[in-house]
Amino acid sequence: MWTVPLTFCCGSYDTQKSFLLQGKSEKLDIKDIAPQCVNTEKGRNFWIKLNINQTGFYRVKYDDELSSALQSALQAKKLSLMDKIGIVDDSLALSMACEETLTSLLRLLYVYHEESDYSVLSHINTVSLSVAKISNDATPGLVGDIKQLLIKLLLSRAEKLGWDPKDGESHLDTLLRPDLLETLVQLGHVKTIDEGIRRFRIFVHDRNTSLLPPDTRKAAYLAVMQNVTSTNRSGYDDLLAVYRQSAVAEEKEHVLGTLCSCKDTNIVLDSLNFALSNEVRNQDAKYVLQGISVEARETAWNWLKGSWDRISKIHGNIMITEFITYIFRLFTSNEKAEELSRFFETRKNPAFERTLKQGIEAVQINARWIQCIRKEPKLAQTVRELLQRP
Repeated sequence: MWTVPLTFCCGSYDTQKSFLLQGKSEKLDIKDIAPQCVNTEKGRNFWIKLNINQTGFYRVKYDDELSSALQSALQAKKLSLMDKIGIVDDSLALSMACEETLTSLLRLLYVYHEESDYSVLSHINTVSLSVAKISNDATPGLVGDIKQLLIKLLLSRAEKLGWDPKDGESHLDTLLRPDLLETLVQLGHVKTIDEGIRRFRIFVHDRNTSLLPPDTRKAAYLAVMQNVTSTNRSGYDDLLAVYRQSAVAEEKEHVLGTLCSCKDTNIVLDSLNFALSNEVRNQDAKYVLQGISVEARETAWNWLKGSWDRISKIHGNIMITEFITYIFRLFTSNEKAEELSRFFETRKNPAFERTLKQGIEAVQINARWIQCIRKEPKLAQTVRELLQRP
């Protein structure tokens, strides 16, 4: 049994305490270890934050009262940067483990709707995309509203930053702009998608235009791919032309990372085959896989099975782990986990055995998470309530 050092503060970082958790469970009375924290009746600023600045390797689950107090502290800007990040990371991990509801996670996320810090919003972006992804399978009838809520969470800051760099802006704003734009495109924000397509069309005819600098090009490329279909593939062909004509490795990576982001499975299949062509360096094939949309996951899985021998020959045992990782992470059912396991029963290899186990475990975790989400009675009510807030 590990001895775990715990830290906490209450009401202020000036009031910090630490103690050791020496057993599997232990009950402590805050009045005994930090009597100055017991002021719930005397003031409205009472809150407790465990694992100060996330220095410990553990998650923290708060009850409803303490969670509400922490959210108030967040709104009052009383928490440190690392604790702002840590609270939402803990909440996501607990939701995935079915120790906390998606409903409570969404309520927490909404508190960050006025956040402007790059580091915090980068984490919010990641969490938002995870929530949107799982919602596709967990609550298909509600996923549209959940995405609108996530868009609402990010849109204010994105609109302030805009597409164009501003004189005198901080380097963190420069980093944040593409993150927000790319997330909004992936969440389906129509205005951002339309603007990205408009700028890309200008860029196709004038590669030196100031309307699409390198920082925001991937967002525009993602926007273009949202409208690409087998019968309307001009945007796709334009992106391939950008890839072929560019001598910049980062530019090529950005293009590759967007080719599979459309919903048309024929285009996705063309892109996956392109990843195995002589035009793509072996080490760059992973960028194509990173962009596969949830709608195209079955196409990607069937392609992996049908191309396994060729992929194994081209990429060897080490690189092939990335093919497994990026395709497995798209699935969310126990039935699919069993199907994945069966396929690899006769293709075992020590080089990717660990990756295979981790990938199947991730699918099983997603399946369990979905089952828990579907049992939440107040999810739809909470989403619609948050959408109506100013």
